Amino acid sequence: MTRLLSTYRLQFRNGMTLGKAVRLVPYLHALGISHLYASPLMTAVSGSTHGYDATRVDEIDPTLGGIDALRQLAAELHAHDMGLILDIVPNHMAASLENPWWRSLVLWGSESPFARHFDIDWTEKLTLPFLGKDFAEELADGTITLALEPGCDALALRYHDSYYPLHPDTYPHVLDAADAFFTSATPSTNPQGRAILSDVLASGSARADLEAQLATVASDPARIATVHDAQPWRLVNWKTASENLSYRRFFEIAGLAGLRVEDNRVFEDSHRLILDLVRDGTVDGLRIDHIDGLADPRGYLERLRAEVGPDVVILVEKILERQEHLPSDWPIAGTTGYEFITALADAFADEKEGGRLAAAFNALKSDDDRHAYSDEMYACKRQMLADNFRGEVRRLGRLAKRVADRLNADFSRSALTEAICAVIIALPVYRIYLASGRSIDPRDHDILATARCEAQVRARPEVREAIDLIWELLTDEKTCEKIPDCIEFRTRFQQLTGPIMAKALEDTLFYRENAFIALNEVGGDPGHPPGGPAAFHAAMQDRAGAWPLGLSATSTHDTKRGEDARARLYTLSEAPEEWVAAMQRWRALPHHEGTAPAADIQWLIHQALAGTWPIDGRDDRAAMAALPERMKAYVEKALREAKRQTNWSEPDPDYEASVTGYVENLLSDTAFIKDFTQTLSPFIDAGLSNALAQTLVKLTAPGVPDIYQGSERSDFSLVDPDNRTTLAIEPLRIPSKPVPSRTHFADYKQWLTAKVLGCRMRFAEVFHGRYEALELSDGGHQALAFLRGNTEAFAITVVPRLAFGKMSAETLCLSEAAIRDISLAIPPAFEGRTVRSVLDDRTLTLGSALPLSDILRTDPVALLISA
Repeated sequence: MTRLLSTYRLQFRNGMTLGKAVRLVPYLHALGISHLYASPLMTAVSGSTHGYDATRVDEIDPTLGGIDALRQLAAELHAHDMGLILDIVPNHMAASLENPWWRSLVLWGSESPFARHFDIDWTEKLTLPFLGKDFAEELADGTITLALEPGCDALALRYHDSYYPLHPDTYPHVLDAADAFFTSATPSTNPQGRAILSDVLASGSARADLEAQLATVASDPARIATVHDAQPWRLVNWKTASENLSYRRFFEIAGLAGLRVEDNRVFEDSHRLILDLVRDGTVDGLRIDHIDGLADPRGYLERLRAEVGPDVVILVEKILERQEHLPSDWPIAGTTGYEFITALADAFADEKEGGRLAAAFNALKSDDDRHAYSDEMYACKRQMLADNFRGEVRRLGRLAKRVADRLNADFSRSALTEAICAVIIALPVYRIYLASGRSIDPRDHDILATARCEAQVRARPEVREAIDLIWELLTDEKTCEKIPDCIEFRTRFQQLTGPIMAKALEDTLFYRENAFIALNEVGGDPGHPPGGPAAFHAAMQDRAGAWPLGLSATSTHDTKRGEDARARLYTLSEAPEEWVAAMQRWRALPHHEGTAPAADIQWLIHQALAGTWPIDGRDDRAAMAALPERMKAYVEKALREAKRQTNWSEPDPDYEASVTGYVENLLSDTAFIKDFTQTLSPFIDAGLSNALAQTLVKLTAPGVPDIYQGSERSDFSLVDPDNRTTLAIEPLRIPSKPVPSRTHFADYKQWLTAKVLGCRMRFAEVFHGRYEALELSDGGHQALAFLRGNTEAFAITVVPRLAFGKMSAETLCLSEAAIRDISLAIPPAFEGRTVRSVLDDRTLTLGSALPLSDILRTDPVALLISA
């Protein structure tokens, strides 16, 4: 099995197929990639752009080429000594009638053989929140009618192009010959119910007669309502999903229904193909999507590890908050690497200056809008609990009330619900990991204890005792063992905290608090300034010891912006005065018609523009022509995610049009474009320096370098869908070493990636070895350096930092004046050793100190390998 050394993420669909991926393999091999890392490949909803909405988990999507094409891709990879990592989704499937499991339970209700595959509350009817209005309104509008389902001999309620199958027992509500109707179909013999009326429709005129009868019934809204009321499901307005949904959804997406993968049968049915592909050697590793959504993540991973054996790579999508550690007892290689992005902010943002951007941003707000970051975070969580997830909160409150009554604890449901919300709001992480039969981990106990105390400080006096009961239900094993509902309460509490944190922070707060948007990243913590090189080195020390095979990501399909855009935005913290002065000029330009958006929205727009502005500005006509539409899509998303004047469920078209119109006018104002291009020029140069620096750090630091499709050249993308554009297949080749300049940035970055990954492959043990921070004579202000390996074989990485205004003309290197008299301290054990500069093949001898001017003589960054 190929050793995991580097990964390359490909987003399938949107034009990328398995056949096209086969053609990419020689290029990826030349780049130095050890594993292709594929987005989900199972059959998904028609037109899916991402594959996380699977309809069949027993089939590789035919639109991608099917299983034969997958095996061909795996064979090509293995022929090049490469492996395949597959992204799988155990938490949910599409709540779509294209999904045979879902169709079966819509048809048969709780009788379906798949009724327990999904996390559904069968004490009530299955809610189908896919109507644009309430059922009665849609019925009155004539959009709901009865029909024969196309391609089936079965009855359905039709809503536009969707056909919801009727339970066979309810056919007498429709058919005139009700007494004569009989079907031998059962949930076990005919789970899809596609031929219920085959016998009835056998004669030539029967179908026409039935369609005429259906037209008669359809003219009677009351009768249609009666048919609807007889079903095991009910159609409801999609906007009610947050309030009354009978199944667990993925975050706020009602079209994705939670699986009960903790059930053995569900695990087996949903993993059969995946495990077959692992066992026959087609797939070499698995990436687990949304591990925090599962009832028992550790239990699931232990089961999966037992099935695939010890050598298969397992990685989990897990967001770690600052100072949070991944559970050490999970049988995995590590995470997909969001925490690495946070560490890079420590390394490359100016921790001493970040506060000045925040001060300038807050000065734009009125007194009523100025709040501490933590207060705004709590407000966002409170909003999610009260509005977007109120149905889930209500269910938790009912569970808590049942348990409290069993314990003879005299609390109202409203007090318990408020206590639950208080604890969730105070929880500083996405989730904890309590499971039946296992004692609580000390880490989780401490997290809950802190949350309990903070919740009580903020709670009304009458709720504080209820918080103590919630604490008991979550931490006291003896209490939970006595009452089965307590186990369900724990599970659902944990499955809710992650979505609340994600939607409150990533998809609300990060679009409100825009002082320094480089920090507004998945897993980031804009409320705390970056910790500087010391914090970065500490994080890498921990990573080398605990999770050396975790991915080191810089861009993903879920990041808020591309890695090179983020690297450029770091530089704003180095020159806040220049940025603030420029903002004042731009806001005074007459480049808008009507009322400009609020000052804080303008602040966000200009920073987003700064991150994605073409390197060559106006000279890059294609990029400039595409920029208005890209920015308008980004701004619309940002406004809706912020959930202030507009949101996804109740958008305000007029408000959105006014802001996107401002963007359009901004980008058609020649005076603004000229000023913006000139002002941004030194930020662009320093940003490109940062981009190359973070690339080399990713390729040589502890962890497995992960490259998102196309980002080996450049990635100045905005948030999705901007960051999911199809990768061009031709031409993709490794260039000869280019001049490190603006013009050749993409070529140089690609060449650097290939050069260093090649070195990493040849000296794999060095880069899997220990990590040691190296000191510089200026205290690490102008450069960052570290050593990998040991005295027998080692590598030294040196990269610039805080390069604003210090770049050499016409290159991406630091100027001679910037690095003069700065030297790298060499540990005594390595003095006298000879090293080779990987990027220019020079040979150097290490003394007690090595001048930075010697290290960075020819290239923007340096990698020295022991000779």
